[in-house]
Amino acid sequence: MCGLVGFLGGTDWSGDQEVLLRRMSKALTHRGPDGEGCWFDEEQRIGLGHRRLSIIDLSSAGHQPMVSSSGRYVIAFNGEIYNHIELRGEIREENSQNQNWRGNSDTETLLAGFEQWGIERTLKKSVGMFAIALWDRKDRVLTLARDRMGEKPLYYGFQNDTLLFGSELKALKAHPDFLNEIDRDVICLYLRHCYIPAPYSIYKGIKKLLPGTYLQIPIESNRSVLKSIAANQYWNLSEVAAQGLASPFIGSDSDAIAALDDQMRQSIGLQMMADVPLGAFLSGGVDSSTIVALMQAQSDRPAKTFSIGFIGQGFNEAEYASAVAKHLGTDHTELYVTSSQARQVIPMLGKIYDEPFADSSQIPTFLVSQMAKQHVTVSLSGDGGDELFCGYNRSILVDKWPQIERVPYRFRKMVGDLLNNIAPSTRDSFFKLLGHITTLPPDMSEKLSNLANRLTNVRDFGGLCYSYISVIDNPEEVVIGAKEPPTWLTEEGMKGPFKNPKLQTLFVAAMTYLPDDILVKVDRAAMANSLETRIPLLDHRVVEMAFTIPMSLKVRDGKNKWLLRQVLNQYVPDQLIERPKSGFSIPLNEWLRGPLREWVEDLLGEDRLRMEGFFNVECIRRKWHLHLLGGRNYGPFLWSVLMFQVWLNEQ
Repeated sequence: MCGLVGFLGGTDWSGDQEVLLRRMSKALTHRGPDGEGCWFDEEQRIGLGHRRLSIIDLSSAGHQPMVSSSGRYVIAFNGEIYNHIELRGEIREENSQNQNWRGNSDTETLLAGFEQWGIERTLKKSVGMFAIALWDRKDRVLTLARDRMGEKPLYYGFQNDTLLFGSELKALKAHPDFLNEIDRDVICLYLRHCYIPAPYSIYKGIKKLLPGTYLQIPIESNRSVLKSIAANQYWNLSEVAAQGLASPFIGSDSDAIAALDDQMRQSIGLQMMADVPLGAFLSGGVDSSTIVALMQAQSDRPAKTFSIGFIGQGFNEAEYASAVAKHLGTDHTELYVTSSQARQVIPMLGKIYDEPFADSSQIPTFLVSQMAKQHVTVSLSGDGGDELFCGYNRSILVDKWPQIERVPYRFRKMVGDLLNNIAPSTRDSFFKLLGHITTLPPDMSEKLSNLANRLTNVRDFGGLCYSYISVIDNPEEVVIGAKEPPTWLTEEGMKGPFKNPKLQTLFVAAMTYLPDDILVKVDRAAMANSLETRIPLLDHRVVEMAFTIPMSLKVRDGKNKWLLRQVLNQYVPDQLIERPKSGFSIPLNEWLRGPLREWVEDLLGEDRLRMEGFFNVECIRRKWHLHLLGGRNYGPFLWSVLMFQVWLNEQ
């Protein structure tokens, strides 16, 4: 795990390029505190910078930027190639001249692969997570590539005549050509989703490289950079989903359990390879417990596991994690924090995430990463299980949409309006009382509110899917002078291959919410603490298998993730796992009304908002007032505005 940065072209090369590269890479020190390197070719106007977090081959033989054995390629690489030993074996068999290996790093393996097989074939052969900047000195072409599911970030874009690229925006901002122009239209997308969907970024002219793609940017004979860049897709989740639907898994329940167990063992076994201490996040839920169980089954010593709990809060999961850890015999560490300690993270979020980002579980994710880093350098995570194995309890609307759609919209809207007229405080009190009688998810009141809003606003299934990824439906009314840009969701997202509503919503989440929210949250929170995270469920072979699994194996007897649960139950008793899904959340609505109220008033003050000129002041102040009164819960919307304000403070 590392950070990369670079630039290509530009008209002013009069300064010290090494000093510039080191200034840009210094902004990524948290991603790679173990070393730095830079390489540039003034004649071709290309510079590559790198920060290293040493994981595999801790020697200087893993230093980057690295030049290939022939001298043709130079690479700056962030990530891990888990099957690189296997790839080395293939290269040895095919290369009659015998590759002269200088060390044991996966970076050197990648370079040898590019020389042996070319760019696309090497990417297709690689199992891992990565962001790559590769300079071809012979053909004078820069290649930028990103892993299949989007675990590792890569930004790029022209600022004046200079192409800038890197792992995080703060590194690009250190270049003198960076224009620092906020894209007002993109703020609309941010308010809708609480994150900025790829390929957009918060700045004009800067994009995120899409997962599973690579770009090739040549230099022309006059040393100018060709600005017309076409993306090449070497792996496509839409095609994977369609192929899985066309060729579903055929076999018994036991066959499916054995096949998934075997594939996950392989993936986890590869991801346990490291020359530094390694552990795993453990929440006590199905996904993380499965990862840890399969880790422990392949280890001759107790796996190191980490969980976080909140003192005095009903959403605490640490006790469940502790029970799973005790059963599996892991070396378990847990941290209990107060709400006050958690809130101390908030001022840091703008700098950590580098652009507006408003998934409030970013706070506990940062805290558990901070705690894990005190013990390990690499931590496995269970992210991806919800999207691949049907873990979302979306609502009765998805499960029963074909029947619900038969009810005229005007009657659905009437029911939604009635539910919306119940004050959140009344709903909260009712479900709190009911919670003493039966077990309920901690966010039951919020689920009822979401159901009411969808009954009121959703007319068709496409609208239902869109509603699940929308915090607000009218961002253009909130952002002054902005027009919401199109995205994959608006252009292609509702044309997915699945007729089953639940499968279609999972597919949409895997294409959007997973890479642009979940993976961003985990990468930035962990890397802010110089901690590498690995996500075995997102090994592309697990993903491809998951899309062949029919719904009857994903949901059965009212239980989501049925197949994944069966794998887990071979190692952990069901009673340790069975409970309502609660998520990794904070009591956002209550915090905003209570201990954060003064902070909110400062950031959302009327004079301040008018001076900054981004938002419709009346709209935001009205929702804040209603939220304070308890008449509505506008926590996610308000948090998205607040996180924009926190980010803006850093500009």
